[in-house]
Amino acid sequence: MSWVNTVLDACARLGVEPAQVLAVAGIAPEELQRERWPIDHITRLWRAAVQCTQDPSFGLKTGAVVGPASFNVVSYLLQSAATLREAFGVVQQFQRLISDGGRFQLIAGETASWVVYHPRQGELAFSPHQLEAVLAAVVSFSRWVTGTAAKPVRAQFSHAALGPLVGYRSALGCPVDFEQAFSGLLLTNAQLDAPLPQADAQLASVHRQYAAARLAALSPTGTFADELRTWLATQLVGAVPARAQAAQAFGMGPRTFARRLQQENLHYSALVDGERRQLACAAVADSTRSFADIAQSLGFAEASVFHRAFKRWTGFTPGQWRSREHLGLLQKK
Repeated sequence: MSWVNTVLDACARLGVEPAQVLAVAGIAPEELQRERWPIDHITRLWRAAVQCTQDPSFGLKTGAVVGPASFNVVSYLLQSAATLREAFGVVQQFQRLISDGGRFQLIAGETASWVVYHPRQGELAFSPHQLEAVLAAVVSFSRWVTGTAAKPVRAQFSHAALGPLVGYRSALGCPVDFEQAFSGLLLTNAQLDAPLPQADAQLASVHRQYAAARLAALSPTGTFADELRTWLATQLVGAVPARAQAAQAFGMGPRTFARRLQQENLHYSALVDGERRQLACAAVADSTRSFADIAQSLGFAEASVFHRAFKRWTGFTPGQWRSREHLGLLQKK
């Protein structure tokens, strides 16, 4: 519910009472007492907020003032993380404690990495203002975690511009492109891997146990396989994580982890292969990255091995896939 309060507070700052927004959204005030809202409730709220404020930059303004309170218990983990890259891994693993509305993906490059947001919508289409708020919130959260004016190299959205470009520049602090293959921020690896001032491994371990308990207490929508895939997405950065690393990350010994995989009818190598495929397809769609860079970021020893794997996954070479994605974007415009 922290995001709900963030949206309503943003409306109030623009002179619109929360009761008015809820009425336009068709949501009863009593709903504010619930611990969590369905995804479509959140979308209705966003649509009503934009309608009531008549502000084309509402999403950017809302995300730009996001603070620790908007991340619930996850904020404690973020503040004790060793690096910004590790902090994003925490967000990926405990995303459901913040919101059910989407998931983050980190696509590593040689000198910079993309932080990509994939919205998860219900019956109603995700509002583009929600996407803009999420990316603006990433910039805001990066600043309060690092204690510096963290600036992305570049930002991009899958939709067309909603408001004046000056609003995007103000909220994100970097050049912005629109109608792209995905929505995300490009951050330098130097920013992502710099030690954070409040890093505390012991405190992070305590917070992680508490967050894991809170996550387990939620109604089960995610499976062990989903959690393992999410973890793999955070770890596939220049190398393939060993099975022993995964076992340790999930608080299990090697034998217990092996039994859990067997019980779930899962194969670790197949999960790694599937996650590599997803990361590769998203990375190849980004025309600014070389195939050699993508191969290295996904832990392939040689570009030729990556090319063969990509052809096996998709039936296309990386070059054919990129051309196909580019043609699809042109046809949409």
